[in-house]
Amino acid sequence: MTRDIVLQAERVSREVSSPEGPLTIVKDVSFAVGARETVAIVGPSGAGKSTLLALLAGLDTPSSGRVWLAGTDLTALDEDGRARLRAAHVGFVFQAFHLVPALTALENVMLPLELQGRGDARARARDMLARVGLGARVEHYPRQLSGGEQQRVAMARAAVARPAVLFADEPTGNLDSVTGERIIELLFALNGESQTTLVLVTHDRALAARCTRILSMDGGALV
Repeated sequence: MTRDIVLQAERVSREVSSPEGPLTIVKDVSFAVGARETVAIVGPSGAGKSTLLALLAGLDTPSSGRVWLAGTDLTALDEDGRARLRAAHVGFVFQAFHLVPALTALENVMLPLELQGRGDARARARDMLARVGLGARVEHYPRQLSGGEQQRVAMARAAVARPAVLFADEPTGNLDSVTGERIIELLFALNGESQTTLVLVTHDRALAARCTRILSMDGGALV
């Protein structure tokens, strides 16, 4: 893998069992993503987009094929090894926010820095929350925040450690159109500032058009 390629899939497939027999969700997918590139993965529901994202991020393992992330072969690692690689190099933004309900906004954003053993976690998390317009909400819990505010906390958490790759799965899917547009603007602003590679799954063609490259999926394969 060349030095400026930060993410690469080589003939990646994912099969699961079903009552009708084996079901192929991702089929023979190969592509590479360069440093600081922004890539949208689009396609109809059931095309395999979110499963592919999980395979690229090491949240799931392929049935066949290989994935490299930040120069490391993910498919050669065990679950603990993949978790360590994610902690060091990956940020996530999900449709459902996935904030820890028992932690404040500040504590949620501190998490990835604490996993890296950073001594400046609290100060950096506070700065990042101010950057996303939530400087006055640092001690609020997720239940005390609107959907748009929760997604901004999730984005702050994803970007605070300046990951090599930021994965976003339908980041505006649970938001109204106005809030979603604000989140899109913020996502690309944070991505540009941190010089991170962005890979996102979306049904939103306007969001996809903001990326430097669009990959279309259908029936588990790139088309």
